[in-house]
Amino acid sequence: MQRDEIECWLTDMDGVLVHENVPIPGAPELLAKWRDEDTPFLVLTNNSIFTPRDLSARLRSSGIEVPEDRIWTSALATADFLKSQAPGGSAFVIGEAGILTAMHEAGFIMTETNPDYVVVGETRNYSFEAITKAIRLIGKGARFIVTNPDATGPSAEGPLPATGAIAALITKATGRVPYVVGKPNPMMFRSALNRIGAHSESTGMIGDRMDTDIVAGIEAGLHTILVMTGISDEREIARYPFRPNEVLGSVADLLKPVQPVDEEAPGHPAAEPEGHEPPSETTGEGTR
Repeated sequence: MQRDEIECWLTDMDGVLVHENVPIPGAPELLAKWRDEDTPFLVLTNNSIFTPRDLSARLRSSGIEVPEDRIWTSALATADFLKSQAPGGSAFVIGEAGILTAMHEAGFIMTETNPDYVVVGETRNYSFEAITKAIRLIGKGARFIVTNPDATGPSAEGPLPATGAIAALITKATGRVPYVVGKPNPMMFRSALNRIGAHSESTGMIGDRMDTDIVAGIEAGLHTILVMTGISDEREIARYPFRPNEVLGSVADLLKPVQPVDEEAPGHPAAEPEGHEPPSETTGEGTR
């Protein structure tokens, strides 16, 4: 699939559209172009703390307009998955508004008594009491679900333990490995495709990480584009046995006319970005 055949888009948020709450050049224009042309798209994030409304407002304050119905979080993907598994089920949830609201809207009952699932999302206030309760409920048979695998999250003072770290603690205590819904699980991409009625054969994925965005996009059968405005550089790309379809300096390059690309082999080796210096620091959202 060539880029000019793409009819729908999925894009990561941090490191692709914004960096430390500052719009990445070309991002507002690209989103406006998609809206003006009625191109179906979703902005994806592993962040399960905030609701789409919250994230839409935060992006707007950064100068980027994304309607809340164009945002797909790991919390929404988790609730969507669990609704398909156990409609009207019950869950004990560790997390904040993003996952709690998503689970309520999916029809789940929140309970501490014999829940079908223990769901761990991200929060800035993990409590020992809640983690202990989760461990005991899983020991009694509740199924263990995690919204996303991120081990740390950012703060002004430095990294904070995030969902993946708490999940590892619970796994160590219970011997149970959770099912993780967020990136790099292609399940999140498939649920996003269903959300906008898109097909993998005609959808592109833009990301800044090889180990989440690109590998999940490849496994979901999407046209993958790595942008160099996040944490990846040429050395990072070379570490992996797979390649994105394209490597671009930033999303601003997607506003330029499409150049012909020779498709050489499965995975289509990517063209190198021109005139771009790789970033020297990571984005604030880690693997998101």
